[in-house]
Amino acid sequence: MQGMEQLKNQLQPWINQAEEIIHQIPAAQLYVAVGVLFLTTTLLFLVSLLRRTKSNTIVLAGLSGSGKTVLFYQLRDDSSHQGTVTSMEPNEGTFILHSESTKGKLHPVHIVDVPGHSRLRPKLDDYLPQAAGLVYVVDAVDFLPNCRAAAEYLYDILTKASVVKRKIPVLILCNKTDKVTAHTKEFIRKQLEKEIDKLRASRTAISAADITNEYTLGVTGEAFAFSQCLNTVAVAEASGQTGEIVQVEQFIREHVKP
Repeated sequence: MQGMEQLKNQLQPWINQAEEIIHQIPAAQLYVAVGVLFLTTTLLFLVSLLRRTKSNTIVLAGLSGSGKTVLFYQLRDDSSHQGTVTSMEPNEGTFILHSESTKGKLHPVHIVDVPGHSRLRPKLDDYLPQAAGLVYVVDAVDFLPNCRAAAEYLYDILTKASVVKRKIPVLILCNKTDKVTAHTKEFIRKQLEKEIDKLRASRTAISAADITNEYTLGVTGEAFAFSQCLNTVAVAEASGQTGEIVQVEQFIREHVKP
């Protein structure tokens, strides 16, 4: 108690001085100062709140025919009836994952299936700023003939400012793995890394004015590996046609909490 009394006696002159200063300030100025302080505090609180608000958007990207649309409908309602035609417009939906439909109240996921046609890929830029994660779908059966094209599109995604700055996690999803002729996810990962390494070398040689990519990948002097990316890049397997999509569902719920 004596310590508290001593502290009070020491602070009292400062308190008295502060009261005198406040009384000298015109009431109008005091009200303005209080108003500015209140507005500043409110704005800082709102900005902090917005930063804490997590996105619930997962983007599906990949070449045409890789099975993105089949995957979209499997996630939504465990069907593939809409997945036989190449999409020309993004498929969008906000829903509880079908596998979770009996688990009670959960946060819905907003999933966007972006068309893979080269002329329609710029639509991807409309969704990346809100993305909590991106699933890059690869056809594991017809992978080798499309390896270069798949690597180029993935390279473009991984070097976008919106992906690098926000460190958007990427899942490379090897689809159609139920087929006997499908390549393994390890083979696909290694081939994509090799192709991206070649792309990195060839594009670095081009003048900066001709390069559309916003960032470079990898470590200078080392062969490229996905582990060198600033954002997390993982590889998984799935089969949209048979509904074997557990790994992609786990990725979604890792980044969009239930």
